[in-house]
Amino acid sequence: EFTLTDSNGFEHSLSDFRGKYVVLEWTNHSCPFVVKHYKEGHMQAQQKAMTDKGVAWLQIVSSAKGKSGYITEAEAKLIRTRSQIHSTAMLLDASGEVGRAYDARVTPHMYLIDPEGLLIYQGAIDSIRSTRASDIGKANNYLLAAYESAVSGKPIENAKTTPYGCGIKY
Repeated sequence: EFTLTDSNGFEHSLSDFRGKYVVLEWTNHSCPFVVKHYKEGHMQAQQKAMTDKGVAWLQIVSSAKGKSGYITEAEAKLIRTRSQIHSTAMLLDASGEVGRAYDARVTPHMYLIDPEGLLIYQGAIDSIRSTRASDIGKANNYLLAAYESAVSGKPIENAKTTPYGCGIKY
């Protein structure tokens, strides 16, 4: 359980989304591994597809003040608008308390929580560790596969994978 403030100054608690699938996406707008997924709109399309199905998608920025990736509420708002982000909210965790509680180590680091509040997936977004957007279509999207398995009542084949990306600057 956690409570964080979003880019608009509103507080969100994980418990607010009980009864829904929840994606937690640790992010850093300046990380090349994150840029790979946002530059051509791949992550935004996945966010939109999943939120249209009722999934709550929470981006979390755990970069500490003065470190790479740190953003203010105003900067977060600008990033969301400029990049046409379709997440439910972008949450600011400059203390790193929530990131550390989840053992989030890199950006992007992905988590999927089921409607009962159980963590059912954690790790990389996909199977190709690169910064090239051209690799996205060739990769196995672990997050999407976990979600699709869960909603169809099937076991999740890769419930935990090794995340890759830029280290979170706590």
